[in-house]
Amino acid sequence: MSFSDSDSSSHGGATEYKIFRQVSRDRLLHEMLGSTRTEKSKSWKVLIMDKITVKVMSHSCKMADITDQEISLVEDLFRRREPLPSMDVIYFIQPTKENIVMFLSDMSGREPLYRKAFVFFSSPIPKELVNHIKSDTSVLPRIGALREMNFEYFPVDSQAFTTDQERAMEELFGNFGNARRFDACLNIMATRIATVFASLKELPFVRYRSAKALDESTEPTPSDLVATKLAATVWDIISKYKSSIPNFPQKETCDLLILDRSVDQIAPVIHEWTYDAMCHDLLDMDGNKYKQEVPSKTGGDPEKKEVLLEDNDPVWLELRHTHIADASERLHDKFTNFASKNKAAQLQQSAREGNELSTRDLQKMVQALPQYTEQVEKISLHVEIAGKINKIIKETGLRGLGQLEQDLVFGDAGAKEVINYLRTNQDTTPENKLRLLMIYASVYPEKFEGDKATKLMQLAKLSSEDMKVVNNMRLLGGSSESKKTSSSFSLKFNAAKTKQAARKDRVGEEETWQLSRFYPMIEELIENLNKGELLKNEYSCINEPIPAPQGGSLRGSRSSSAQMSQPTTAPHSMRSRRTANWGRARHSDDGYSSDSALRGACTDFKKMGQRIFVFMIGGATRSELRVCHKLTTKLRREVILGTTSIIESPQYITKLKLLSEKELALDGLKI
Repeated sequence: MSFSDSDSSSHGGATEYKIFRQVSRDRLLHEMLGSTRTEKSKSWKVLIMDKITVKVMSHSCKMADITDQEISLVEDLFRRREPLPSMDVIYFIQPTKENIVMFLSDMSGREPLYRKAFVFFSSPIPKELVNHIKSDTSVLPRIGALREMNFEYFPVDSQAFTTDQERAMEELFGNFGNARRFDACLNIMATRIATVFASLKELPFVRYRSAKALDESTEPTPSDLVATKLAATVWDIISKYKSSIPNFPQKETCDLLILDRSVDQIAPVIHEWTYDAMCHDLLDMDGNKYKQEVPSKTGGDPEKKEVLLEDNDPVWLELRHTHIADASERLHDKFTNFASKNKAAQLQQSAREGNELSTRDLQKMVQALPQYTEQVEKISLHVEIAGKINKIIKETGLRGLGQLEQDLVFGDAGAKEVINYLRTNQDTTPENKLRLLMIYASVYPEKFEGDKATKLMQLAKLSSEDMKVVNNMRLLGGSSESKKTSSSFSLKFNAAKTKQAARKDRVGEEETWQLSRFYPMIEELIENLNKGELLKNEYSCINEPIPAPQGGSLRGSRSSSAQMSQPTTAPHSMRSRRTANWGRARHSDDGYSSDSALRGACTDFKKMGQRIFVFMIGGATRSELRVCHKLTTKLRREVILGTTSIIESPQYITKLKLLSEKELALDGLKI
């Protein structure tokens, strides 16, 4: 069997560095679709996919991209299709028995549906299925290519992908009675993660958060071993690539750190104050789709128009990781600057003031109008969104709640402040009160022992269903009998007392904007990994590098590129939330450049160090995605976030509700 991987990696031995999403897109369009354009097959083709591969394709390519590769028709493998015996066909499918049967039924016999088939599999195909294809002698002459693409992940950002497993938390942490579902979920996850490294031609050091026990007689719970098992399965698949994929690296070229949601249970529920996070938290959005109100063409009520907030919108790209107050001020500046600089806008304003426009002025206005209209629409869209968000923040008193959340996390607030807030803010939504108590429980688990939790829930006027969410936070941490707190960021319900802060202020960073003090734990972990300072007793490595004589850290694993990419540190200063501003004046450009983290890094990829991959089991947050963009610039290493799904707070709360209550009894955990 042949493989469609390119001859050089996107980093290691390649002459040109390509970012993660670009590599993904190029593989599908050029290595797969483009490779079928041969001397004998130059005509337009049909593309057939299954329900998984059509998602893979849609996450990386637009329909126009596919058409550019001379694809005239895209079909579903399992739908009835018209015979097109004069056309060639491309199959991009999973290597399952059902898919192979459908492919053979299309192409076998005297009258196949298509002339010649180019078959690409999203992951490694079992030998028995290859033999099944070979056994059909009528099909073999009609096969133009039979290859493993090893591409079964879903890019959701220039630096992020998912394995598209929304129910992973329930299946891995709350359903231990069903070993079959547990294993199936883990195997799919491992296969899809591995195909990322096949695509990028990267061989990682595979690190994971290790299971710990109080003594040798205590068995780890299944939840303790999820990251361990996933790491072992991922490495088993990737190590086979060394012999099966041409030009695959034989030595490690990057780092992979596998974590689960227990490493940080605060990040999914705390209010994140960036523009991107606020959009998804406060507005009724469907994924990246936002419904904008536009004036009716007939003069009636405003109409709803669906728009996508994504990377091809330069305003979104610039603002998404900025604080909402910063984003609002930038938008105001953009609108002002745009109106003063754009020719069409100036002429339109002049006409409004009663000045007569010359024929030449009208000609200039018409020439500038298309660009003017497009730019006005983009800025107006974000002005509308920011306005809605600021209105919700004001009406719900969210700033006060946000301040309390962050004070709790950093040890500046406790029981007194929480009780006072619940008593004086009875109109706060049940979801926001629950989120506050989940943060409180993460920092002060002892406050939820005995009947204390019930009293807190009664004060907050929350239901027993809501109480279940707080209880089930323990499931992500495993058994209290088998674990102990071993670091300042462990958020488990596993000790009688904990330090009264879940985070320490970051050294060398000022809090420019109020409520920007919080950071997700992966920021600290990625920086420690980059410096080679992950503790071995907490983070194990499957393919352990040769250690250097530097104590109990992972310094021996640091690559030369990581050493070269060591950031310079700013003078030490603690963040000061007291002096941070909610809003301040700032200069803005014309609105059509991007301030995304990768923009600065893109200017000189030759100096980028080796990639860092972080995979979060159970869902990742938008704050964690923001951190990956931030650290890419800071560390000069492309940091790629992988996860089972991107989660919002309501989804995370629902997932916790679905975790098995039975498991609480098994672990002997009582509140």
